[in-house]
Amino acid sequence: TQRMGLLIDSLLRLSRVTRQEIVPEATDLSAMAREIVRELQDQDAGRQVQVDVQDGMIAHCDAKLMRIALTNLIENAWKYSGKQPSASIAVGCNQRVYFVRDNGAGFDMRYADKLFGAFQRLHTKEEFEGTGVGLATVARVIHRHGGDIWAESEPGKGATFYFTLG
Repeated sequence: TQRMGLLIDSLLRLSRVTRQEIVPEATDLSAMAREIVRELQDQDAGRQVQVDVQDGMIAHCDAKLMRIALTNLIENAWKYSGKQPSASIAVGCNQRVYFVRDNGAGFDMRYADKLFGAFQRLHTKEEFEGTGVGLATVARVIHRHGGDIWAESEPGKGATFYFTLG
């Protein structure tokens, strides 16, 4: 029943993202990313993770929706790098292409087309917790902003998620 409750909550959040009105404004994604990382560090105080967040990432976007997307991406990087003795996460931007990179579990690119679909998971729930809705939510936020999202990865060598905003 707990798992079903999590799935229902995830679906409701996904539905809200699709219907929520977009209110674009200048948004400091660097500050937002650092805040998300601080929250994760507070929740998992014993874990050492090297996190680098690029300064000066300002985007014209809906801050509430981008917070949802960035939280999902950074939480995934945190989760999937959890078995690394020296975990590292980077959040940055290069020529208007934003990215979140980790040195975690990674995935086989043959299955990359499944990443952004609801309930599509590339790892078992025994390996890593989750509902399989997070990246679907991220994709909806990015697409609602007129952007695109994609990933590059290799098993055991981490993953990088890239996105643009229209």
